[in-house]
Amino acid sequence: QVQLVESGGGLVQAGGSLRLSCAASGISFSFNALALGWYRQAPGKQRELVATITSTGNTNYADSVKGRFTISRDGTKKRVYLQMNSLKPEDTAVYYCSVGSFVSSQGTQVIVSS
Repeated sequence: QVQLVESGGGLVQAGGSLRLSCAASGISFSFNALALGWYRQAPGKQRELVATITSTGNTNYADSVKGRFTISRDGTKKRVYLQMNSLKPEDTAVYYCSVGSFVSSQGTQVIVSS
């Protein structure tokens, strides 16, 4: 059974940085062949797709995070990362990773104070 465990969230001041990590296990086929992503959900708002990275390394970002966030992957460790710089209070949310069509249900909380 697929298991995704996020880490790296926390409380940070506006303008600061955080690096989120997601460890995948229980994947029955090649991790390297799967697209990976990060979603977030702020209180009272719908979940939104933040960033994706394909098996070939192509990346895509929501307009709200372009130029500030960077998604990356490590096939050896079966991890996906989200480097978040120049954080803003509106980035406050629970962040979830995805592997293929499977989205984590755990998440990691990010709080950005003004």
